[in-house]
Amino acid sequence: MAERGARLLLSLLCLTFLYPATTVSRHADKGTAARPFSPFWFSVEPWDTLAVRGAPTLLNCSAHSGDPASEPTTPQARVEWKKDGTFLSLAPDDGRRRVLPDGSLLISSVVHSKHNKPDEGTYQCVATIDSLGTIASRTARLTVAGMPRFSSQPAATSIRLGDSQVLACDVNPDLVPLARWEREREPLELSARLVQLPNGALVVSNASEADAGLYRCMVENAGPAKTSEEAQLTILPETGEERKLEFLVEPLPVTKVVGASVLLPCVVTGYPAPYVRWMVGDKLVEESEGKLELVGGGSLLIYNLTEKDAGVYSCMADNTNNTIEAQAELTVQVPPEFLKRPANIYAHESMDIMFQCEVTGSPAPTVKWVKNGDAVIPSDYFKIINEHNLQVLGLVKSDEGFYQCLAENDAGNVQSSAQLIILEHDVALPTPPPSLTPDTTDHVTPGSGGVANPTGPTPSAPRDVVASLVSTRFIKLTWRPPAEPHGEDLIYSVYYNQEGTNRERIENTSRPGEMQVTIQNLMPDSKYKFRVLAHNKNGLGESSAVLKVATQAEVQVPGPAPNLQAVSTTPTSITLSWDTPLTGNGDVLTYKVYYMEKGLDLEQDIDAGALSYSMMGLKKFTEYSIRVVAFNKHGPGVSTGDVTVTTLSDVPSAPPQNLTVEVHDSKSIMVRWQPPPPGAQNGEITGYKIRYRKGTRKSEAAETTGGTQLFQLIDGLERGTEYTFRVSAITVNGSGPATEWTTAETFESDLDESRVPDIPSSLHVRPLVNSIVVSWTPPENQDIVVRGYSIGYGIGSPHAQTIKVDYKQRYYSIENLDPSSHYVITLKAFNNVGEGIPVYESAITRPQSDPIGPDVDLYELFHAPFTPVPDPTPMLPPVGVQSSVLSHDTIKVTWADNSLPKNQKITDARYYTVRWKTNIPANTKLKTANTTNLSHMVTGLKPNTLYEFSVMVTKGRRTSTWSMTAQGTTFETIPSSSPKDVTVVSKELKPRTIIVNWQPPSEANGKITGYIIYYSTDVNAEVHDWVIEPVVGNRLTHQIQELTLDTTYYFKIQARNSKGMGPMSEAVHFRTPKTESSDKMANDQANLPVKPGSHQPPLDHGFGSPHGKPGIKGSGDTHILVIIIIVSVGAFTIIVVVVGAFLCTRRTTSHQKKKRAASKLSNSSHKYKGNSKDLKPPDLWIHHERLELKPIDKSPEPNPVMTDTPIPRTSQDINTVDPSLDNSLLQRRNSYRESVRNTPSAEPLPPQAQPPCSAEHQHPHPDPEGSYHGSTANDDEPSASGSYCSAGQPPTAHVRPTHPLKSFAVPAGPAANFESPALPSTPLLTQTGPQLHSVKTASIGTLGRMRPPMPVTVPSAPDVPETSKMLEDVDNVLASLPSCSSLAPRSNPVPFPQSYEPDELTEEMAHLEDLMKDLNAITTA
Repeated sequence: MAERGARLLLSLLCLTFLYPATTVSRHADKGTAARPFSPFWFSVEPWDTLAVRGAPTLLNCSAHSGDPASEPTTPQARVEWKKDGTFLSLAPDDGRRRVLPDGSLLISSVVHSKHNKPDEGTYQCVATIDSLGTIASRTARLTVAGMPRFSSQPAATSIRLGDSQVLACDVNPDLVPLARWEREREPLELSARLVQLPNGALVVSNASEADAGLYRCMVENAGPAKTSEEAQLTILPETGEERKLEFLVEPLPVTKVVGASVLLPCVVTGYPAPYVRWMVGDKLVEESEGKLELVGGGSLLIYNLTEKDAGVYSCMADNTNNTIEAQAELTVQVPPEFLKRPANIYAHESMDIMFQCEVTGSPAPTVKWVKNGDAVIPSDYFKIINEHNLQVLGLVKSDEGFYQCLAENDAGNVQSSAQLIILEHDVALPTPPPSLTPDTTDHVTPGSGGVANPTGPTPSAPRDVVASLVSTRFIKLTWRPPAEPHGEDLIYSVYYNQEGTNRERIENTSRPGEMQVTIQNLMPDSKYKFRVLAHNKNGLGESSAVLKVATQAEVQVPGPAPNLQAVSTTPTSITLSWDTPLTGNGDVLTYKVYYMEKGLDLEQDIDAGALSYSMMGLKKFTEYSIRVVAFNKHGPGVSTGDVTVTTLSDVPSAPPQNLTVEVHDSKSIMVRWQPPPPGAQNGEITGYKIRYRKGTRKSEAAETTGGTQLFQLIDGLERGTEYTFRVSAITVNGSGPATEWTTAETFESDLDESRVPDIPSSLHVRPLVNSIVVSWTPPENQDIVVRGYSIGYGIGSPHAQTIKVDYKQRYYSIENLDPSSHYVITLKAFNNVGEGIPVYESAITRPQSDPIGPDVDLYELFHAPFTPVPDPTPMLPPVGVQSSVLSHDTIKVTWADNSLPKNQKITDARYYTVRWKTNIPANTKLKTANTTNLSHMVTGLKPNTLYEFSVMVTKGRRTSTWSMTAQGTTFETIPSSSPKDVTVVSKELKPRTIIVNWQPPSEANGKITGYIIYYSTDVNAEVHDWVIEPVVGNRLTHQIQELTLDTTYYFKIQARNSKGMGPMSEAVHFRTPKTESSDKMANDQANLPVKPGSHQPPLDHGFGSPHGKPGIKGSGDTHILVIIIIVSVGAFTIIVVVVGAFLCTRRTTSHQKKKRAASKLSNSSHKYKGNSKDLKPPDLWIHHERLELKPIDKSPEPNPVMTDTPIPRTSQDINTVDPSLDNSLLQRRNSYRESVRNTPSAEPLPPQAQPPCSAEHQHPHPDPEGSYHGSTANDDEPSASGSYCSAGQPPTAHVRPTHPLKSFAVPAGPAANFESPALPSTPLLTQTGPQLHSVKTASIGTLGRMRPPMPVTVPSAPDVPETSKMLEDVDNVLASLPSCSSLAPRSNPVPFPQSYEPDELTEEMAHLEDLMKDLNAITTA
């Protein structure tokens, strides 16, 4: 029996050890059961084919599905064919069309007629493996050649020797490759002279006698050959008579695919024989072997096209009499190519995946997706991202299969496939296997993978799943960790789906331990279900309960208008069209078209009632940005994206500018010019045409340059002959107007430029205060070329500055010199060989206060100049100065010159100086610019700034006075900086409410019309996911309510003006308190309301307080004032010290008894958490002549924003308000705030407890919520009150100080308003008299924290400690007085020096004597 029991026990032990091993093995097998991706793709795909009627044709196709030898289990693919998107039904008895074993389609006899074309169309090969899925090949076009037809036939013609001629033969475009020519019924061999054009015509160029004969055109296909009529070509001798140049064949726009060849025809006839050249853009086309070749006398043949070959080609034919030009655009298309192919993907159910597909091509390819051979229709769960990528949301098992990316454009189409395998949740996502083909990559979608070998318990369900933030399109979820996590650093997954759908999506937390996630891209006004699961190392845990949340509804405005198209129909008009918005949210009432010219910031709008609109009166060849907004009864909808369109070009409307001609030598003249004004070019300038003629002859010669060349050397001219020139600009539309004729005469003989010029024959200088006028004469040897003159100058040395001027110039004014300075000046003539010998001169500029007028030249009085100097009479200043504001940084200044002819044409060397400045007092620096025109564009100005402009004219050494000024204010533009000094503080007694303060941006660039406050709990969230609060532009503070406790929020602010939004400020974070109410918060902030009648314990802060915080010391001036007073009361010092010591001992005992009694009485009427000993009163400052109580908080800002807040003592000393409060207080609640600065006291006086007030005084007025915190901009103005007291409670209202040592019982006079420039202006309540009492405290920073003591400087006065002791004793005595005393106000901690009159000091001394008498009386008693 015992043996049997032992065996049974052994068997149980074996089972115990074997079962887990078996379980682990089973899990391991299941965890590695991910099947591999299947090798399934097309090895051969069909291509476009030209078939002949009645002949066989073959469309190739072959699918690869694995090697049967190595993979015998892989089934072979079944191949079918689609024609025009429909599967071909190939009956077994259909012998004409059949699928070959490799998958190719064979059509044994192509059928094609006028009314029956069963074989022509688009074909696609489809391969299927039943257990895997389906893939489709690229599409191929089958075209059937038609019957030959001649739309034009060759006709008998004649041609002169050396000339060109064209024999027509226009056939069907698809039969052109089958056309050929015969001469005398013999095949014609083509050459560089005999060229067949793309339309089939024959070009005979540089004709010879051998070219005469009968010509005919022939087309051969599968049937009998089709021949044209015969035509006789006759060769005529050249007579030498002039024949007009004309095109026989002009180039036409053509489109070709990359890698093909193209022939651009250009056949010209005329005599003298023309010279033909080609240009692409503004570059001359040069022949190159194997790439570019001129054939047929002028046609351009381009081999192996690339994208760079695209452009506008111009054929230009010239002879000595005329020039003609023709243009055509060559478009090069690129078939689609894959930059990134879709990859095979492993994933689990509920995941989101994305197939990436990047393609390139020209024109831009369109992409569509196919799943198992069927087109993917975009929906809420199948989305096309960035026009190319496919995103599948919330995977289900049926999503498995093959996905294909098909890209197509006019040049062709391509496809690439990828496989999706969905694994069970307990199967781990495998690592990526090697690529199946060079074109396929594999990857695993990131997410929660299965666990192959679970060895322990999984987490329980997460707790308390709540939606902490709900918007229209996102929801933020938070939760607590599971009760049984079974591990650390858990990862959480949120599963969610829209109510009514079965697809469940998953969103994982971004890092371990994170217990919040934001679900994006939700639908507005929709219900969603959420559940949360935790992962540990053992796997996925239990699911939380389902949470149902509904997103918020959006304003029902129209969506964007789709398919916005903009086409320029004329050089001055654009036609727009669009479709009705998909989400109109009601009837669309109207549309508004917004458009803006490129380079300008001014957007204009036009109302459009229909789905199209024609914009008229636009600028030629100008780029416009256009968008459309639909309006319904709710207002404007979502704008479309900007569409950019450029109006058509036109011929230039103005001639080139500044045409100059310069005689180069006896046989050539250099012509220079500038382009037409930008607004008159009306297109891209492709070239310039220079026409010139000799003397008064009517016959002209012409030369043409490229679009960027602004000069041309005209050579081959006659010696000593006068020529006239004019220039016109050319666009693709033709030539614009020409300049006026300009004359120049060639030299009789060539000048010498083999050596440098001689020394200038004279140099004369005329010094002024800030300039020196230099004049000279050329070298005496006139046979050497002079290209210009080099002027050097400097103080003591002529090498500091160098200026070069034209060879025609004889005067120059050196500006911006220092007065009373000795300058050395040198002048050298130079040419292309180098600089000649210099001539030196020196001059001393006149002193700044030179009494001699600028028109009197003392130098000329004593030194006869070598050459005469022009009369220095001042010129007339410019008139009619006007400023035209063009943009936010550009103003155009124009003027007229009365010293010019009526046509205002400048023919001499005068120039104008424009100067300008702003009206900003701190920036009065003048800026200047010189110009030779009657207008000047001033750029680089500041936005929204007023500028003043004036102009003067200079001609030689004559200048005018400055003209009358013109003013212009630049346009506004969006702010270029963000709001500054952003601070966030908590509102006292309202832990769910915060106050945001800021300052305007330093670069507002206009009037600020509003601010937008963004806040979020996730600093990395997208901008559109932040909650926004708009604020009007004249406010610099805002209150945000109903926030979540113990949560960190991030805040950004953005300023707005009339031009748009500026940049956002940096994020500022703030954490809300943990609880609604706590003793700690009440003690730290000390402003909880209490019941009437409660007593206040004595305040004993300062040097002797339990906090141990020192008082705040003031400035040095008030220290001196205290020392003076100390000397004045020296006779009382010893008495006060003795009496004070006695009173301190006595007062301490009495004071402690009163504190205990007050504490008991307060605790009897209030219930607080904790003991009264925890209620610490705030630190106090004493300023000026009265007590001032000020809590110090530990704000991190160096210059805290000042807000108005009454100062409570403790949580027990705040009484409610008597309803009979004076109405004047309520009127002051919304009064305007000002920035007020006060001076702190010079001595750190310790604050004292206040005596109880008489019962007849009224109580302060709390806010509606029972809080004593002063209101901010949003219903948060401070409560002003009179000088009220209540029994058992000191008043919390104060008045502004006027003197540091005035009596505590004497009422103060009206307070003066001081404003310190040291700090930025902050909105505060203005205090206008002693009847209005409020206290200004530094803004609260982090709750429950105190500001550290402010650093102070103590003057080295020997008797200061004794004085402080004396004043402290005086305060103790006053605290024991039974009467109600008025309290001192609290001042800003900003030093402000004050001065006092002798009468005031005398009065204060008398008052101090009265205090001492009271003190003696109390001591005696």
